[in-house]
Amino acid sequence: MEATILLTMVLTTFLLFLFLRATFHRGQKYNLPPGPKPWPVIGNFDLIGALPHRSIHELSKKYGPLMHLRFGSFPLIIGSSVDMARYFLKTQDILYVDRPKTASGKYTTYNYADMTWSPYGAYWRQARRICLTQLFNPRRLALLEHIRADEVKALMCDLFAVSGHAVHLSRDHMSMVSMNVITRMVMGKRLFVDGVAEGPVPSLKVFRWMLDELFLLNGVLNIGDWIPWLDWMDLQGYVRRMKKIGKLFDAFNEHVLDEHSGERGRGEGEAARDMVDVLMEKANDNALEVQYGRIGVKAFTQDLIAGGTESSAVTVEWAMSELMRRPATFDVATEELDRVVGRARWVTEKDMPNLPYIEAIVKESMRMHPIVPLLTPRLAREDATIDGYDIPKGARVLINVWAIGRDPELWDAPEEFKPERFLGSKMGVIGQDLELLPFGSGRRMCPGYNLGLKVVHLSLANLLHGFTWRLPEGVRKEDLSMEEVFGLSTGRKYPLQVVAKPKLPNHLYV
Repeated sequence: MEATILLTMVLTTFLLFLFLRATFHRGQKYNLPPGPKPWPVIGNFDLIGALPHRSIHELSKKYGPLMHLRFGSFPLIIGSSVDMARYFLKTQDILYVDRPKTASGKYTTYNYADMTWSPYGAYWRQARRICLTQLFNPRRLALLEHIRADEVKALMCDLFAVSGHAVHLSRDHMSMVSMNVITRMVMGKRLFVDGVAEGPVPSLKVFRWMLDELFLLNGVLNIGDWIPWLDWMDLQGYVRRMKKIGKLFDAFNEHVLDEHSGERGRGEGEAARDMVDVLMEKANDNALEVQYGRIGVKAFTQDLIAGGTESSAVTVEWAMSELMRRPATFDVATEELDRVVGRARWVTEKDMPNLPYIEAIVKESMRMHPIVPLLTPRLAREDATIDGYDIPKGARVLINVWAIGRDPELWDAPEEFKPERFLGSKMGVIGQDLELLPFGSGRRMCPGYNLGLKVVHLSLANLLHGFTWRLPEGVRKEDLSMEEVFGLSTGRKYPLQVVAKPKLPNHLYV
């Protein structure tokens, strides 16, 4: 017995020695960008706090806009400037278009079958082409404009019913309009009616928890992803949770596909076909490749519903949070709405080109509060060199969008919320202007950005147009917390609580 224990200890020590030696020599082989000295085994994990984008930003102030960290077994290259974003996302995008293997990709997205985590190759290219040409093309979005208008009007009516009472804007209301818009476009119907749904998800509360868990687990620093030989131990318990949420979403996705497989005669024409119809048709035509088929459709359905629900609601909540702290900015926005739209109707999508200040508010919110502050990691496909430094094959690459949005060389008073900075500016948010990257850029840019912008603009404009807003009694604007919680999307730590008062004729809320 004692001999067995001794042999195990010797073998473990020997393997650890080999690992450390390999790590040391691998680090010495390259002229890596500057960065803090890593600890054995754990690397620089000890320098990363609960908000990694902020921790990394502080480190980049010391080591520069191109920085090297070591997370466990892997080098991590951080870009924190426009020049670095241009190199990794534009100039040499093809070298960094791949994704690293992660437990979340394996257990929550059908073994990397979705758009976010799928490896670069024929399947990913076909899938992205379907997104751009079939799901999110301008004609299809225009045909489904009535859905967005319906759900935003329903949001206004719901808020009218609780006017004068404090509500959690995003949790109780905005997340619902986002969910209804995306589920009607994806599934052809609202997921919940009066908070109840058919199928394996019994209530809105449960589904919200599922979405929160999915986004959290896809954004965490899972030790097993970075120190593979510790993966089996699941030290943080994340893998167990990933497997659980993966099974729950699979049951939900199976139910959605079963419903569509059994439906006939739902109408004719492009507007009558929802996104699941399109995906199932492409899968049957082998456009999603034979090896995926139904799994690919489930992965994409999950991507569309989860991504479309979360991002729009969080963006509007951040914008409203900033406006609650700045009444003067609020007044400028409402003056523009009264002048362009008047008080006899709601704002429509056709009004948006004539509402530059509303657009500026959205851009400024996305600059200060990017939903994905650290773009989902990319994988270096081969050795490369930039500014005299080596980027080794297999390195993980992150772009700190949050840091770029606070670069004093790019922005005057970067910590201040100033929508005016975008008035008269041609800077956009669709990946061409690298100072502002809420949807990323290059081949891995979010394909649903156009839909997301439409929902955010229409929702925010009508919230400001239809109501006056104040904080609950006893809460001063100076006391409003702007703390974040990190995940695949980064929202408010404490939901925004506000009180609405209608300001349009009552018949518009009916």
